[in-house]
Amino acid sequence: MDLESIPWMLILPFIIIQLILMLVAIIDLTRVSSTNGPKWLWALVIILGNLIGPIIYFIVGRRNE
Repeated sequence: MDLESIPWMLILPFIIIQLILMLVAIIDLTRVSSTNGPKWLWALVIILGNLIGPIIYFIVGRRNE
């Protein structure tokens, strides 16, 4: 596959959204005192879950105090 044939203008917004969500989720994970489950597991979900990992963290992982 040639890198020049990839439509970067269509893919770039998704990459930017993914990176922003991941960054915000990791920052939130470090600041929150408790989560629904171990923090190390949520860090793995956020980092390895691509776009859906941070979304799952914000829906399921955060404990509302």
